[in-house]
This record gives sequence, structure tokens and C-alpha cells, in this order.
Amino acid sequence: MKEDPAANEFAEPARHLVEDARELLEATAHVAEEKVVEARKRLAVALEKGKDAWFVVQKSAVTGAKATDRAIREHPYPAIGIAFGLGLLVGFLARRRD
Repeated sequence: MKEDPAANEFAEPARHLVEDARELLEATAHVAEEKVVEARKRLAVALEKGKDAWFVVQKSAVTGAKATDRAIREHPYPAIGIAFGLGLLVGFLARRRD
């Protein structure tokens, strides 16, 4: 399966954010101050929730793409007609803006 450039555009900064957060957790592991310990717990929970949300979004996107592919394969001519109509509409609207 090909990688989507739009997905990479989001995934790369998200990956860096997760790496930075993990480094922060490791760097503050020896600090026992109450506020730091509480902040580390909240950050760890937020990272876990973010990872879960990312998997849900990714699974939903794959499911939607498969459903779209299936619908286009089952009904190719209506899909071509809809794509053509949407292209005309977008072209018309873009031309009106100029």
C-alpha cells in the first residue's frame, strides 16, 4: 500500500511530538517534586490517549478507503459521472472567484 503524502504531513510532526514527550518523561524521571511527578503522570496518560486516538483514526480512514474502493468497483459509471459533475462544479466555482 502506498503512503499518503497528506498523512505523512501530519504523522511526521506527531511522531516528533511523541518522541519529545518521551524524552521529557525520561529526563524528569529522577525528579521527585510533587508537581513534576503529577505532570509526568498527566503527560503519560495524554500520550497513551493520543496513541489510541491515532489508531482509531487510522483504522477509520482505511475502512472508509476500502468502502469507497468497493463502491467505485461495483458502480463505476455512476462514480465517473459523480466525479465529472463535482469537477465541473469546482471548476465553475473557481472560475467565478477570478
